[in-house]
Amino acid sequence: MGIVRRTALAVGVVLFAAAPAAAQERSATRSGFELPAHSGKRILVFRPSVSVGAQSTGGMFEPNGDWTEKAKRNIQLSLERLQGRLGNSVVVAPEAYGEDAQRVQEHMALFAAVSQAVIEYQFFKGNRLPTKKRDNKNQVFDWSLGAGVATLPGAQDADYGLFVYNRDAYGSTGRKILQVLALLGPGIAVKSGEHAGYAGLVDLRTGDLLWLNADGAMGGDVRDEEGSEKRVRQLLEDFPGGDIKQDS
Repeated sequence: MGIVRRTALAVGVVLFAAAPAAAQERSATRSGFELPAHSGKRILVFRPSVSVGAQSTGGMFEPNGDWTEKAKRNIQLSLERLQGRLGNSVVVAPEAYGEDAQRVQEHMALFAAVSQAVIEYQFFKGNRLPTKKRDNKNQVFDWSLGAGVATLPGAQDADYGLFVYNRDAYGSTGRKILQVLALLGPGIAVKSGEHAGYAGLVDLRTGDLLWLNADGAMGGDVRDEEGSEKRVRQLLEDFPGGDIKQDS
């Protein structure tokens, strides 16, 4: 098992935990980083990691192959329609096989785990780590996937990599009933459904995370085309140099 996979698994224990309800921030850019439109930089777009399923009565994720395939297709089509509005040259990552495919999968898992850590320990001010604080008003956005990203297929021909991760668990009937019953109990809170989406721009030479839009409670039903379009717009909103808005 590689270092990247061990890291991803270690951090992944919190991968699908719900973000704190009081979270006030959703996106951030590394200090000093700018990517003006038409800068001549090349953005390598990796195939999104998508998984969709149901949330059991007990809160477990139960994958649904049919939903996942529909969501993969819908999200990929929406991304293809919108990637021309990212403000710079876009390069689609080549199809990966064998060890290359494994490295891509490991880095996608690592990206998701790091994104969840950012939500928990930076975007939620009450949990912000001391090393992520500059003063009472500003934050230090300093996260990385490691220099191993330079070995990913297509990385040598681009400046930045765009990672997109999406996971949805739709509350089952049992989970929804439990949620209603919990409202009648003393101080018990049960959440039905989880909808997490992360989009991040990574320096393909250093692995530094330059921009991140991450939310543990996103909108849009990815099982249909309209919902997927909404989800992708949310993910790419305020992309550096781009002009994508949720309502555009």
